[in-house]
This record gives sequence, C-alpha cells and structure tokens, in this order.
Amino acid sequence: MSTTVVAPLSIEDAELLVATARRAADDAGVTVSVTVLDAGGHLLAFRRDDRAVLISGETSTRKAYTALQLNTPTADLVDAVQPGGLFHTLPTALDRPLLFIAGGVPVQRDGRLIGAIGVGGGAPEQDHGFATAAVRALA
Repeated sequence: MSTTVVAPLSIEDAELLVATARRAADDAGVTVSVTVLDAGGHLLAFRRDDRAVLISGETSTRKAYTALQLNTPTADLVDAVQPGGLFHTLPTALDRPLLFIAGGVPVQRDGRLIGAIGVGGGAPEQDHGFATAAVRALA
C-alpha cells in the first residue's frame, strides 16, 4: 500500500504569499493587510501596514478562515449567503464568524487543501486579485 504525502504550508510559503500579495497591492497603490493560515486554521503569517484601516487585519483573517473552512474562494460564495442561498444560515452556525467578501483564497498543493490566504483593505475585487496572484506565485 502506498501513501501520498503532501507537503504542508511552510513558514517560507506563507512569507512568499504575504510578500507577493503585498507587492501586488503596492503596485496598485493599495494598502492591505494579509493573513495566511495553515490547514488547521493556525496563523502562519500576518502583515498589517500602519496606513491600513485597523479593521483590515480582522477582515483579512476572517476571509482566510472562510476560504479555508469552505475550501473555496470567498468571491465564489457571495451569492450563497443571500436569503435563499445555499449557506444563508451558515455564518451563525459556526463558532468563528465567516466573511463572504472577495479576498479569501484557499491554498492547495497536489489537489489538497494546505491553507488559505486572506487580503483586506482594498475593494473586494482588488483583494481577490492580490490573493489570487499570491497563490499563483506559490505554484
């Protein structure tokens, strides 16, 4: 019997994700906070610029947590939480609030979930782009 082992998200990976998202945001002239969680939901890396809105740190963390818990980019979940949507009651069913605003992206390796990144501070579409760029750089 063979076992496939997938390397977990390392501190170096997390630092690359943060640096890439930050660079993309800086290039766009946007100040953001970035959070990277491992597959267990533990904080691996975090960056908040003093110029960022204070709440952006909480926002980036909740976006990462949401993407991790549902293994889906938060941008793909916005309609699911509207009345009548698939996850309409989910945010109140968990011990940690989820955030269904674009900017959270799961991180996968060899098709397996190994973590998530959340970006907050820009417009939701911008945050999604910064997070997606960071995940692509890790591949």
